[in-house]
Amino acid sequence: MPYELTRESLRQRPVPEWYHDAKLGIFVHWGLYSVPGWAPLSGEYKEVVAREGWAGWFARNPYAEWYLNSIRIAGSPSHQHHVDTYGTSFRYEDFALQFNAAHEDWHADDWAGLFLKAGARYVVLTTKHHDGFLLWPSDWPNPHKEGYCARRDLVGEITEAVRARAMKMGLYYSGGLDWTFEQRAIRDIVDLLETMPQSTEYVHLANHHWRELIERYEPSVMWNDIGYPAAANLNELFADYYHRIPDGVVNDRFMQVDLSRGGVGKTLRRQAVRSIASRLLQGADTRLAGLPVTRHCDLRTAEYASFSKITAHKWESTRGIGYSFGYNRNERPEHMISAHELIRSLVDIVSKNGNLLLNVGPRADGTIPQPQRERLLGLGQWLEVNGEAIFGTRPWRRAEGRTAAGTPLRFTQKGMTIYAILLERPAQPEVAIDLPRATAETTVHLLGQDRPLHWEQNGQRFTIVMPEDLPDSAAHVLRLKPRTG
Repeated sequence: MPYELTRESLRQRPVPEWYHDAKLGIFVHWGLYSVPGWAPLSGEYKEVVAREGWAGWFARNPYAEWYLNSIRIAGSPSHQHHVDTYGTSFRYEDFALQFNAAHEDWHADDWAGLFLKAGARYVVLTTKHHDGFLLWPSDWPNPHKEGYCARRDLVGEITEAVRARAMKMGLYYSGGLDWTFEQRAIRDIVDLLETMPQSTEYVHLANHHWRELIERYEPSVMWNDIGYPAAANLNELFADYYHRIPDGVVNDRFMQVDLSRGGVGKTLRRQAVRSIASRLLQGADTRLAGLPVTRHCDLRTAEYASFSKITAHKWESTRGIGYSFGYNRNERPEHMISAHELIRSLVDIVSKNGNLLLNVGPRADGTIPQPQRERLLGLGQWLEVNGEAIFGTRPWRRAEGRTAAGTPLRFTQKGMTIYAILLERPAQPEVAIDLPRATAETTVHLLGQDRPLHWEQNGQRFTIVMPEDLPDSAAHVLRLKPRTG
């Protein structure tokens, strides 16, 4: 359908079925920050902010892709590492020569093949992160740093390899931050909004970049980050995008805020920003009191987080395998989520109407560290057996439950089939679940085995006899078909 240049028209558009069905995407953070590949091991995002506050987070930022901002904070671990390793005169942009030389032997097919084995249905690549470095040869180069881009069309090469394997391709762009336009370090959460470029020069650059990415690569996902300059006409950009990519999706990080306006005092504005910053970054549908905020989206994003219940609005949880999105040479397997934990996280997210966008952080030469590969392959192996309970499913009437013995459960459904997913190995051979009454034709299977399981129902109590040779697995899936109730 045609879309007018209004938010009301854009809101009429349903989320495309492919995105509902996809469930698992791979995020890739790759750029100049991959060369130093260094950040302190402060912990997971939510935990650090809860423990140390935003100032503590920025001072000891475990996100390696924030390296440029971190080394601008004198006395921070990253600043000290940079001085000790590269000296005081080595500039961040000097990493460009090393980055371009490092990946000369890299092949996009290697990534695409691995992501397919992991079970991914879509991929999202960082085309420009907050440092302003571009991974494609733009007709609109950085006005402040000459030659500040990859020599190869990395965006084009990855896009071609991903689509050759029938996966969707999405593109990330940092619209809200560009540290080549703003030299001030972000030391606290309010600084994040105050350092968003709002100049006419930046509005033109960001708009031209997004339109160029759309026209050249036709991304299935517009994954913007942090925000977007307040003067930009996003309704026009989104309408033009949907006309060109009818099944495209837009994330919720195109928030437009201009702290120079709003009709309230600066102190009050700063208090308002601080009080709800966490909600904004977690994809909450909220407003900044007294500030002009606009945002259209097809999906909400949560970072290192999930929702506690089924949400009507489609959403996506994104996280790194470790504490960082970009490659961090300090991370060891013990700092990373295990394959079993990843599987359970995916199940939980899908049961609540979400997708998981799982990040990998390659080295500068394009190699994906072995611990990251192992987790991707572990996830893929589980999905080979149990993927029918994930892909193409929708939430059931409730997401969570427990067996009579206390084993945690998640539920999904597809047509007339319910999937009851045990997140732990049951301690007893009989599993009792509270479910509506089954029909005489209902059969129960453990995915991965052909033989149906014996079951009985007494009121709401549905008891299933598990097989004696129950395999070791992060989660066991029971298929009830036709579904009960």
